[in-house]
Amino acid sequence: MTDVPPSFEFLPGDADSPVILHVPHSAREIPADVRPGIVLDDAGLERELDHITDSHTAAVAEAAAGAAGVAPWRFVNRLSRLVVDPERFPDEREEMLAVGMGAVYTRTTHKDVLRPDGFDPGPLVERYFRPYAEAMTEAVSERLAATGRAVIIDVHSYPSAPLPYELHGDGRRPEVCLGTDSFHTPPALLDAAREAFAACGETGLDSPFAGTYVPLEFYGKRAEVSALMVEIRRDTYMSEPGGPAGPGLPRLASALAALIDAVSRCPRRRAGGVRCGATP
Repeated sequence: MTDVPPSFEFLPGDADSPVILHVPHSAREIPADVRPGIVLDDAGLERELDHITDSHTAAVAEAAAGAAGVAPWRFVNRLSRLVVDPERFPDEREEMLAVGMGAVYTRTTHKDVLRPDGFDPGPLVERYFRPYAEAMTEAVSERLAATGRAVIIDVHSYPSAPLPYELHGDGRRPEVCLGTDSFHTPPALLDAAREAFAACGETGLDSPFAGTYVPLEFYGKRAEVSALMVEIRRDTYMSEPGGPAGPGLPRLASALAALIDAVSRCPRRRAGGVRCGATP
């Protein structure tokens, strides 16, 4: 752990690319002044990080960006989701509050105490969550201004066996799960993802994890912002729970690059819409 790690990083791609690879859960870093609020001892914290971290997904996104014909932009969280989870709703709309995993977690993947009862999440939300959300909103706005659309591809992973915190852990667990949104995930984007990941095994839909990430300013309002969550089952590319990456990582990165290229080729309409990567 470092004393003052950067909170997030926005890595530029091609000026004409509408694609933002969003990597929110790959890091393990916890600032020194945040650590005392977590009740786990050091060994327990390392075990929890093994389970909760989407290990190596930043490496998947980096390799895919390098292999893509049109380089995407990348928005990468450099802090652990145990600091704040930037993909949660910051209020009562978040269903994961039921298991102590709202924007600031109070319980672990195994439902043990992570932070004490009565912990005030406000300072962490103000220090980390809101600046992250604002920066991601600005990043999407920039892609809209530059290309007329923005395509957010969330890069995640999940364990081969369900963990106790999962609300929908009894569903199918394919090699690749595609999370969708009825407004922001158009059929053409979903079809392109299915084709790109076909060689990586079974591709499922919204199980065991569903939904996509779209900044609240655009959510349900701007069809030019499309989004897809790519959840990769961890045993296909790494040693679980928190071990090294394996030979599956380059194959998945190649598939993600193919999806990026398919989305990037979609032409703009003169009226400002797009033929794919957004709803008509």
